Amino acid sequence: MTMPLLALIFISFISLSYFYYGRWVKNQFTLSSTQKTPAHEFRDDQDFIPTNPFYLFAQHFSAIAAAGPIAGPILACQQFGWLPSLFWICLGVVFIGAVHDFSSLTCSVKNQAHSIAEITREQLGSIPGKAMMCFILIALVYIVVAFADITAASFVSAPEELQNLNLDFHPGGAVAWAAIAYLILSVILGFVERYLKTPLWVNTIIFVPATFILCYAGTYFSDWFQFTQNQWAVFICLYCALASFLPVWMLLQPRGYLGGYILYSVLIIGTIGLFFSGKEIAQPMFVGFKWEQITGSMFPFLFVTIACGACSGFHGLICSGTTSKQIDKETHIHPIGYGAMLAEGFVALISLGIVMMMVPGEIVGLKPGSIYGRGIGEFLTLIIGKEHLSFAMTFGAMAFSTFVFDTLDVSTRLGRYLVQELIGIKKVWVAILGTAIIILPAIVILLSSNETLWIHFWVLFGAANQLLAALTMLVIATWLYMNKKRLMFILIPMVFVLVTTLTALIQLTRANWHHSQGWDISRLNSLMSLSLVILALLLMVSALVKIKRSRN
Repeated sequence: MTMPLLALIFISFISLSYFYYGRWVKNQFTLSSTQKTPAHEFRDDQDFIPTNPFYLFAQHFSAIAAAGPIAGPILACQQFGWLPSLFWICLGVVFIGAVHDFSSLTCSVKNQAHSIAEITREQLGSIPGKAMMCFILIALVYIVVAFADITAASFVSAPEELQNLNLDFHPGGAVAWAAIAYLILSVILGFVERYLKTPLWVNTIIFVPATFILCYAGTYFSDWFQFTQNQWAVFICLYCALASFLPVWMLLQPRGYLGGYILYSVLIIGTIGLFFSGKEIAQPMFVGFKWEQITGSMFPFLFVTIACGACSGFHGLICSGTTSKQIDKETHIHPIGYGAMLAEGFVALISLGIVMMMVPGEIVGLKPGSIYGRGIGEFLTLIIGKEHLSFAMTFGAMAFSTFVFDTLDVSTRLGRYLVQELIGIKKVWVAILGTAIIILPAIVILLSSNETLWIHFWVLFGAANQLLAALTMLVIATWLYMNKKRLMFILIPMVFVLVTTLTALIQLTRANWHHSQGWDISRLNSLMSLSLVILALLLMVSALVKIKRSRN
């Protein structure tokens, strides 16, 4: 089977799923275009603000589509083969991931835009609510660790595929310069929209091209920002801390909007590459059931490795943490909640397609970001010419880091929201505390680890992330049950993801403990895995008790 045929089948499948299964899921909820949403009811222009759905889709899409749907499918394909990876992306994104995102966003909007932790407290009680909050905070720390580590690495040195090219600029520095300039441009756009109130179409034709120009300009200013990987990791974490305090109009919304266009451009470039590159599938259809590096097997590690490419609990945090506070009308939930997840599934397909068309021997030892940058760069040369390969690959690496930035500072903002909800005080010191709870442990872990541990962080992040999705669906299922709604469409995927991720975390607990040498990072990972299992079991028991009591 050829790559263009596989891509065509996938696009047709997710398109039909949006209009048929997505609409069926939508009909299980009562959504109205006239019902007042939290964005209107609690409008403060800080966190709550009604937002144009086209604008919000771009922001939401760029926030959820970070490194997960890129790194996960590439890793899974190398370890297990492209067929099981493609199979899980197809089924997972339609019947689990998109359902989870849609339901999370709907549940939050219907509950005053509360976070999933607060909804857990309301549905299951105070202790389960605090348990969910602890689970989320641990997951957020590992999200920051996994993504900050990948981003810092891309800022330090040239991707491996560029090291043999005769370049007159520093690729890592070019990516760093372009990423920083992109963030500054986002803030400028925020002030323009806020105070000049120019039409969206005017801002689009000015700022979107400027984003791509800045990317190219990075090749001329590549010597401006050159630091070690640990230094970049600390700088990135400090940026996240600062960004979490800024109003959504200043950074979150404009950055998300511009980041959305980078995503759209990569989707276009990726689509052209999948259909017209002329490359054959070079990766094996099936590799094997074992993953020796982490002492694991296809079940459950295929699912947790692909992670966001098929299902992500982090999306529930975005849906209930920031997006639900900006929904203008309830009817916008379907395209934003369900549609954006299907679009992320297509991002995963492009990543999978890139590695599928690469000869295994040529990418041994390369990290997913380098493989992705190389693939997008080669696809882009189909448009701009092979003589611009070095810039094209740098653009691919910059796009990768852009996706990650969007997730990093949103994670820190969500941590701040959670702590403020837990304490019930919206004072500055509480916001600082919430930010510190996420950032300080992440910095310690990053500075204490080495480059060989990144894959262990990734797998632990994937397991925690998907278990969070299962627990979110557990809470939503309880909410639906208490409101006498149909719930099998969310109960079945919830059970599957629960079994898969609990199995993964139990195996990671044992493997990390076995490989630890005293109180090192492996020992910490083992304890964190065990903690997540215990918290998950507490929440499951609480939900069963709540349902049993409601029957009496």
